[in-house]
Amino acid sequence: MSLTRQAPPERSSDHQVVIAGAGPVGLWLAHELALAGVSVLVLEREEGRSPHSKALGIQPRTIEVLAMRNRHHDALAAGRPLPNWHFGMLESRVDFSSLPTPFPFLLAQPQTVTEELLERYATGLGAVVRRGHEVTSLVQDDSSVTVRVSGPDGAYEVSAPYVVGADGARSTVRREAGIDFPGSETSAYGFLGEVVLDNPPQTPGFAALSEAGRLLVVPLPGGRFRVTGYDPANQQRDVPMTLDELRDASLRIAGTDFGMRDPSWLSRFGNATRLAAAYRKGSVLLAGDAAHIHWPAGGVGLNIGLQDAMNLGWKLAAVVQGRADAELLDTYHTERHLVGVELAEHTKAQGALISGLTPDVTALRGLLNEAIASEPAFARMLAGKLSGLDTVYRPADPDAHPLTGGRAHDPEGEGVFPLLYDGRAVLLTMGTEPVDSEVAERAAAAGISVHPSRLSETGGPAWSGVTAALIRPDGRVWWATEQPWNGAEFAAEVSKELDGLPAVF
Repeated sequence: MSLTRQAPPERSSDHQVVIAGAGPVGLWLAHELALAGVSVLVLEREEGRSPHSKALGIQPRTIEVLAMRNRHHDALAAGRPLPNWHFGMLESRVDFSSLPTPFPFLLAQPQTVTEELLERYATGLGAVVRRGHEVTSLVQDDSSVTVRVSGPDGAYEVSAPYVVGADGARSTVRREAGIDFPGSETSAYGFLGEVVLDNPPQTPGFAALSEAGRLLVVPLPGGRFRVTGYDPANQQRDVPMTLDELRDASLRIAGTDFGMRDPSWLSRFGNATRLAAAYRKGSVLLAGDAAHIHWPAGGVGLNIGLQDAMNLGWKLAAVVQGRADAELLDTYHTERHLVGVELAEHTKAQGALISGLTPDVTALRGLLNEAIASEPAFARMLAGKLSGLDTVYRPADPDAHPLTGGRAHDPEGEGVFPLLYDGRAVLLTMGTEPVDSEVAERAAAAGISVHPSRLSETGGPAWSGVTAALIRPDGRVWWATEQPWNGAEFAAEVSKELDGLPAVF
């Protein structure tokens, strides 16, 4: 039941944005908003951070996201880089080492560590996190959204111009906003256990595959291991996982239980796949698992959620602060919903490869293994999907420069990323000619700094010939031109593009 406004709120709020959920997605969004000077409140129903890590890896594009705010050093120091990873637990691994990024690896790091870092960053900028405060309902009108909260001292209400649901697969915010969540029900269950192994495999990311099922062993900090996979003989939906079941599955699939003991977490997970019909409804927005759920294959879920937050953060800040019309938020759905569609497709494909034990699937796996090993273009395509580096927000304008919507490729690691530390857009100029005074003045009026760049030389063929590019706060190309510096056409084109930008950046 949605709350009514018959009684005044027991507690009001002057926060500009309320976020439900203090997982990685909600915390990074809080960081982005606070960086822009937005007053943000994060409400988390759990009193403490979970000791269990649903996600164990940070993909290359997400490391780039952190690097754009100079927040990557702690993660790199705490995590373990893995130069290759699996797609659908295929035997042929997907190589990340040649990807066009300063971070060509999956960074193995427990979600608990990621959350701790992100919360420190967000609260250090002034974001407020209240744990043990659960959003139970909401209602919105033309000017604000009011959420009903159950806290340790009783129920109260908080109002804000915008509310974001980052509250997971069973999102209260999504339900209360009336946003549909279509998709498929669970038809297969995987298993998971975090244990001590007296005889662990010597290969990091060890995988075993047989007619009995699939098994993956991943090392964790502190000498523990995660043992996860699929066992067709172990599909009880509502029965708690046991250590004996985990041992039995490991013995049948891998021929050994690796001397497993002392479990700290045993669980099951399903392959239900759902995608929110809308990422925005009025002044309510969704991000992360509240917007999309899927089979946890390939280690991509947390990363897609953090990239949702990166896309939404600067846009929501601009709208809240009156620098842009609310219609800008529609581009969040337009850009990220398509990413969610692709996420659902390739995790379903991976789930079929993992749970399919028929001769037909075995034949398909053999074909794909061969393709990964012998066809570099195919392997590179899979690496792009897993890493997040190939995502492009295709512009509606057919005349837009081909770079528009793509990431600002920063192959040297020092060039674009440090220019985005403050979360503001930047205008990159190529070559040695000084910037036209009119261009410099218009950029300054828009709050955009102008920086020389070597991307026309180092960014690859797509950047060759580019004379200037406007980079969004999330590292995406807003606009680019190949007009020569020494022509009046260049100044006119850049000035025209900058004219409308004070309302956005």
